[in-house]
Amino acid sequence: FQDRAMMKTMSGANCNLNVPAKNSYRMVVLGASRVGKSSIVSRFLNGRFEDQYTPTIEDFHRKVYNIRGDMYQLDILDTSGNHPFPAMRRLSILTGDVFILVFSLDNRESFDEVKRLQKQILEVKSCLKNKTKESADLPMVICGNKNDHSEIFRKVRTDEGENLVSSDENCAYFEVSAKKNTNVDEMFYVLFSMAKLPHEMSPSLHRKISIQYGDTFQQKSFRMRRFKDMDAYGMISPFARRPSVNSDLKYIKSKVLREGQSREREKCTIQ
Repeated sequence: FQDRAMMKTMSGANCNLNVPAKNSYRMVVLGASRVGKSSIVSRFLNGRFEDQYTPTIEDFHRKVYNIRGDMYQLDILDTSGNHPFPAMRRLSILTGDVFILVFSLDNRESFDEVKRLQKQILEVKSCLKNKTKESADLPMVICGNKNDHSEIFRKVRTDEGENLVSSDENCAYFEVSAKKNTNVDEMFYVLFSMAKLPHEMSPSLHRKISIQYGDTFQQKSFRMRRFKDMDAYGMISPFARRPSVNSDLKYIKSKVLREGQSREREKCTIQ
């Protein structure tokens, strides 16, 4: 990210969309390998489920919304389950605004990994908040995937997942099936509500449109006959690229330095 005091720009073949910094967010999806992180992201973006498993190194997606004439941008970071570079995972956490932690209900080890990730996120973000005086709110959903499997394969009880979120009103627990599309929409609706984002950003509550409408997409008067009954639209950017590590580091640094304090600061270490 560039400093969010600046305007975010999405450039495509036929469009140039400016989104106010205050309406730009990053969603980070974390969890062990083979738990369905990318499948949940695919459901969110395309409403599809891919049967074939492809290991994720790190995928970056961007969706832009026009909701009642206001522009919003959601960057989605789908992280690797192997996390071979701990510093990169820590940087992803530092730059994240909302989080989805995914485990598989038939895999106890993946649940233990989510518990470690939840603890790490709270620690890393606390370090940053102490220096920036940001809001203490940290919207997070813990997601038990593959609830379409038979109960005989279940390794994590529902009450165990619920216990992870019981003491935090900004954290919710859902058992979902990316394959059957069970509870996925509901999960995103609650996550965006906790983040105080428009609930129309949820997959089923806005009209999906093509990049071909990019030139008129950001206009407050944006209306087309075929969409006349809707006041919320979403468009995936096919050209989005993950901001560089250098850009992310500059973004974090700028958040700390904007406080303008003259005293010596401790550092939120990235290693």
